[in-house]
Amino acid sequence: QVQLMESGGGLVQAGGSLRLSCVTSIRTPETTLIYWFRQSPGKEREFVGVINWVGGSTYADSVQGRFTMSRDNAKNAVYLQMDSLKPEDTAVYSCATGGTWLKPIYWGQGTQVTVSS
Repeated sequence: QVQLMESGGGLVQAGGSLRLSCVTSIRTPETTLIYWFRQSPGKEREFVGVINWVGGSTYADSVQGRFTMSRDNAKNAVYLQMDSLKPEDTAVYSCATGGTWLKPIYWGQGTQVTVSS
């Protein structure tokens, strides 16, 4: 059974940094791709980035150059390093996996990131 749990959210000033963690219950071909999405109240869920089984990653234009994903397969963990944070980065960040491209089916509960101006 695939389960995911995020941690590391919090309050930070604009320009600051946070690192989010996502721990998965298992590692299988189904969890080859791990995604980060984010969602603010009243807004549609937004793709943030994705990482593959060897650590290759792709990011949304809105976070390109500021966010970096990494993966520690021994710990079944994925990390999202967020630098140069902006108020518009404020959202609940969730990790996800499985399903098809950009349509994961397993989701964590999310962790709140708030960036003050």
